[in-house]
Amino acid sequence: MMDRASSPTQQVTAWLSRFGTAVDQKDWSAAADMFGDECYWRDLVSFTWNIKTLEGKDEIRAMLAATIADVQPGRWQIAGEAADENGVISGWLTFETAVARGKGYVRLKAGKCWTLLTTMTELKGFEEKHEATRSFGTQHGVFKYRKTWLERKTQDEAELGDVTQPYCVIIGGGQGGIGLAARLKRLDVPTIIIEKNPRPGDSWRKRYKSLCLHDPVWYDHMP
Repeated sequence: MMDRASSPTQQVTAWLSRFGTAVDQKDWSAAADMFGDECYWRDLVSFTWNIKTLEGKDEIRAMLAATIADVQPGRWQIAGEAADENGVISGWLTFETAVARGKGYVRLKAGKCWTLLTTMTELKGFEEKHEATRSFGTQHGVFKYRKTWLERKTQDEAELGDVTQPYCVIIGGGQGGIGLAARLKRLDVPTIIIEKNPRPGDSWRKRYKSLCLHDPVWYDHMP
């Protein structure tokens, strides 16, 4: 039983350590018993390669038995400090699988897991470019035959489908399709969007006069 007199961060760290040990030992019953009688595990791709919610110990135990041999999860670590919200201990976590890195969120009640979220954030060997590794829109400095951003963009458009063959085809150039294409571009995956309207984004542009939403900002962030 977990010592609930310890700090929230210590409680989450201890739970992750015990859970990781049970999974490493392929003790599905021990791992499932670390969840409460009412429990939910929401997985986004990382374990199930799907978007799936598991409800109850039996479903969690069955999922672990079916996936762990291939997934090989490990390196469970708390990210930041956990919090105590009216007796519910919650905190962010990170983990890895055989092919990916992930991030999650756990909530504990009386030392048992109430809800667990696991999400895949990147594939190993196919990390998304960011910060110093990202593609820059402007080339600084003076050198021969330097092309402007528009010239390089025009060249890329002309070569796509001829010199560069797309690996992925996205049907629909709305906000979802454009957001997905942008992420794939940052992963160096040649992608082409097929859109029935004259311009990408017309499905929104022809419906609304502006991009002004009524939901909280964090809820509307695009990928």
